[in-house]
Amino acid sequence: MPANTPSFVKILFQLLVIAGLFFATWFGLRQIDWLQIFQVESVSRKTEEKIGNLSWELIRKTNHEIKTKEPVRVLEKLADHLSAVSGIDPDHLKIHLVDHDEINAFALPDGHLIVFSGLIRDCRNEAELAGVLGHEIAHIERKHVMKKLAKELGLTVLVSATAGGHHNSEILKETVRVLSSAAYDRSLETEADQTSVQYLIKAGIDPKQFARFLARMPKEKDESPSGIFSVSTHPDSDVRSKEIMEEIGDQTFESNPVLTEMEWKSLKEKVSEEIQ
Repeated sequence: MPANTPSFVKILFQLLVIAGLFFATWFGLRQIDWLQIFQVESVSRKTEEKIGNLSWELIRKTNHEIKTKEPVRVLEKLADHLSAVSGIDPDHLKIHLVDHDEINAFALPDGHLIVFSGLIRDCRNEAELAGVLGHEIAHIERKHVMKKLAKELGLTVLVSATAGGHHNSEILKETVRVLSSAAYDRSLETEADQTSVQYLIKAGIDPKQFARFLARMPKEKDESPSGIFSVSTHPDSDVRSKEIMEEIGDQTFESNPVLTEMEWKSLKEKVSEEIQ
């Protein structure tokens, strides 16, 4: 009997380890919102497209869209270049330029990317603007948009909004408010920042400019009294900036402008002319 004691202890120890791993795995899986994940994956392409189109239509009706050919073309050129070098189909993006003083850009379902004129006026160079565009493109490509809506509103509510009616128009307003004014979960923002940095590097654009843009973003803004938007606040923008700089480290980057000096100047001037 004593000779078998070590084997018994060894088997008992192995059983305890297996049990521990089982309960650790079980506890970890419980922390994942499987319902939300499966809901997001189960949303049909057609439904997402309809939510995106209806949300954009709401924005277009309540704000002034800048349709002047030149600034829109230049903006699309920059976004298309970021997409192309990263293997993203540029045709999936739908760039909309809106005359609004807020320094903001945000993504809607189905690849709609809203850019406020205030952002373009605030950016000091194309690299800063490219960093913001890359961040929003990352939200689109990583499917963060629908994940955020699923968490904030619930997909059942969103799907019902595609049926029409006054009540559903209120849901669409809330959809736009959530996407335009509330930050994503910290992990999603970090993922979008890191992905944007990779886009910039592939495009030959210095990502340090994006980090500097975040560092100087105002910490607080007053809510806009007009339109359907609440002003976006980024209380951790300085932290995000530091994280980007830490990720980049001592790397140096060659500057390969996507836009000509004339195109950048034209974009800034034409957008400023749209101020009402």
